[in-house]
Amino acid sequence: MSPNTLLRPRADVELPGRLADSLTTTEGAMLPTGDFAAWMDQMRGAHAFRVDRIPFDALDRWSFHPDTGNVVHDSGRFFTVEGLHVTTEAGPHRQWHQPIIKQAEVGILGILVKEFDGVLHCLMQAKMEPGNPNLLQLSPTVQATRSNYTRVHEGAPVRYLDHFVKPGRGRVLADVLQSEHGAWFHRKNNRNMIVEADGDIEDHPDFRWLTLGQIGELLHLDNVVNMDARTVLACAPIGAVDREGAADPFVAALARSRQAGALHSDVDLLSWFTAERARQSVRAERVPLAALPGWVKGTHTIDRPDGRFFRVTAVSVEAGSREVSRWTQPLIEPRGLGVTAFVTRRIDGVLHVLMRARAEAGFLGALELGPTVQCVPANHDDLPPEDRPAFLGLALDPAPGTVRYEAVHSEEGGRFLNAVSRYMILEPAPEQAPLDAPPGFCWATVGQLTSLVRHSNYVNVQARSLLACLNGMLARAR
Repeated sequence: MSPNTLLRPRADVELPGRLADSLTTTEGAMLPTGDFAAWMDQMRGAHAFRVDRIPFDALDRWSFHPDTGNVVHDSGRFFTVEGLHVTTEAGPHRQWHQPIIKQAEVGILGILVKEFDGVLHCLMQAKMEPGNPNLLQLSPTVQATRSNYTRVHEGAPVRYLDHFVKPGRGRVLADVLQSEHGAWFHRKNNRNMIVEADGDIEDHPDFRWLTLGQIGELLHLDNVVNMDARTVLACAPIGAVDREGAADPFVAALARSRQAGALHSDVDLLSWFTAERARQSVRAERVPLAALPGWVKGTHTIDRPDGRFFRVTAVSVEAGSREVSRWTQPLIEPRGLGVTAFVTRRIDGVLHVLMRARAEAGFLGALELGPTVQCVPANHDDLPPEDRPAFLGLALDPAPGTVRYEAVHSEEGGRFLNAVSRYMILEPAPEQAPLDAPPGFCWATVGQLTSLVRHSNYVNVQARSLLACLNGMLARAR
């Protein structure tokens, strides 16, 4: 056999177009979009769901370690809640202490796709998570920590898992380790996967096949598509979408942003970001949770006396559709509604996004590219205007006609309680979004961000969520 017969193409040239076709198909072959709400209502009624706050001493199989005070599970698995001491050379706060979740194992967030009537559909799950404000949201096919899918909890096996962990069960379309919330997780990564199924897939009432376009429509609704689905969708290598005839010039510029040139070349963008990583110093040292300075342990919470930022709490959970129907666990509960926003600008007819080199204590590499604005505004009320997050005013008091997208989305509902943010895409006046970006900010196109999410630890989870929302705008456009 000639060696040349073993060589394969370096890239699937048809895949980006197939994904783009799915994005522009807003009526699926398996579930009409108009029937989605009724199906979700049916799922809510099919199982018992309940979450109650409990005191820490009511936690089952969880306890405070006698030496460190860390919150630990008696299996030694799942995760721990520990303390962190952070020092940095930038920003109004140069050092602080905080609780943080340490979850060393890598989980799987996977979406199974399959063609129906010539269009790729995604197998999505109606999944209950205790921290979601409405409990049930649309999630990936598989969303499981290693402790879950290896059945440390002694529960039922994770449905469809074999397609993501066994060779030969499908064709991998995307596979990349991505970070999660660096403010609340310490160096946590999940494997974000998209796999095209071979052969027939067994149906299950908790799952439905939807096109990317249908999911894009649902991303315009509050608290419907969960964070884990959004991050995986952002990793899809979607190709060019033809929107030149769109009535809205913003949408046409967004479509061109996937393929056209950019204000900064890819090399210049990466060079700027590498320089930011070299310039900004963040040191995060794990410390015992016991007697963490500035935090008070009560019967039900570990909290700051001023009630700001977040607290650690405990819940009991009942969920008839999960692998284990009852359990207890600690959760992190943020204090206040967050704001997560992209500031955009059309440059020579191509939409650009103003990205921030964002430092978070839990990141593996200290910095990742984040949204223009990412904060809980109430946490900055006591700061002078010059120390508050840049561009925050554009999101809090947007001028008429500048909000291109807006929806409330929850964050990771398996570890965070009522963690919700208002996700926004803004197009302010050019003088409010200068081409000469402030220090720590740089303009990038959607195409550049799509390329970067093929690699680990470049684009943070909030920015990936907004990238999925931008794609969703292309699905809705006519």
